[in-house]
Amino acid sequence: MAKCDACGADENMPYQCRRCGQTFCAAHRLPENHDCPGLDDWDDPSGVFDSGFDDSVESGGRTSKARGMVDKLTGTGGPLSYFRGNMAYTLLGLMWITFLLQLIVNVLFGPAVFTAVFTLSPAHPEYLWTWITSIFSHGGLYHLAANSIALFFFGPIVERYTGSKKFLLLFLGAGMAAGLGHVGVALLTGDYTPVLGASGAVFAILGVLTILNPDMKVLLFFVLPIPLYILTFGFAAISVLFLIDPSAAGTVGMGDVAHFAHLVGLVIGLWYGRKLKGEVRVPNQLQFGGRGGGGRRRF
Repeated sequence: MAKCDACGADENMPYQCRRCGQTFCAAHRLPENHDCPGLDDWDDPSGVFDSGFDDSVESGGRTSKARGMVDKLTGTGGPLSYFRGNMAYTLLGLMWITFLLQLIVNVLFGPAVFTAVFTLSPAHPEYLWTWITSIFSHGGLYHLAANSIALFFFGPIVERYTGSKKFLLLFLGAGMAAGLGHVGVALLTGDYTPVLGASGAVFAILGVLTILNPDMKVLLFFVLPIPLYILTFGFAAISVLFLIDPSAAGTVGMGDVAHFAHLVGLVIGLWYGRKLKGEVRVPNQLQFGGRGGGGRRRF
């Protein structure tokens, strides 16, 4: 049995929309009955009903062809339709592309250029581009995979209720604030280790969902069912502990993790979740596995 995401009714035979992924009762299963975002994507991507004549008159034909190509690629049925109106997976793709670029730059130009391009360094916070690039960069494949798993499962849920633009702002804003928070602590403590990673943004996403539905069940490592709030605040407690006692973090292989950045992202997410609370409905079960995680801080 599941609850309809439109009306909240219990449904023995629920329907899942292939476009938005939500669950509905029989009365709301049609896209037009639950305001499916997929309806906005239907713009006759195959050009069956539109010759493009009017557009070509206004723009000499160039705009019509370009727009038609974009619609074919990103519209319903197109090879890139999965990413249209889906910022979470777009950001996920950018993370992996950035990781490949990291490998190439490090091999071709060396660690100095790598650090200047992909890491936010307390020694050079004036490198404004690193405020963004450091969010998408990662210190290793495991670091990238852990953040990717969290973004893959939790990101689309938050985006569904915030919208793609606000989700992008949340991701980038929390990611930058987390990185700059690490820089601030580094300047106070004298530890000028550069930082990189999307964990601050991911913690913000977890914070939002924890406020919206703290009892939502997640399967830790795809096996152990626990409430979301335990997962979130368990990670937060670990970050606080290791922030206070860095030597303890080192003994378990997490001495290169920017724990303060995690906490900054979480606080932002909890704050934004409070703003959304009461305005949205979220599912009550989700699968999740993995954990976050060197001379660079990873967050």
